[in-house]
Amino acid sequence: MFAYELHQVNQAELLREAAAQRLVREARRARRTAGHVAEGRVTHLRDLRHLFAHAA
Repeated sequence: MFAYELHQVNQAELLREAAAQRLVREARRARRTAGHVAEGRVTHLRDLRHLFAHAA
């Protein structure tokens, strides 16, 4: 009976760990897509410098 109880405890721990890992992956995915969908890509001035000629 003791081995079965250890197995149950180990299984519950593995299930909690897997759920935590899924939550982390979901949060990373949400954070990554939230910036692109809500606001779009931010363009910085240094990205546009090649479009303009230097003043004389």
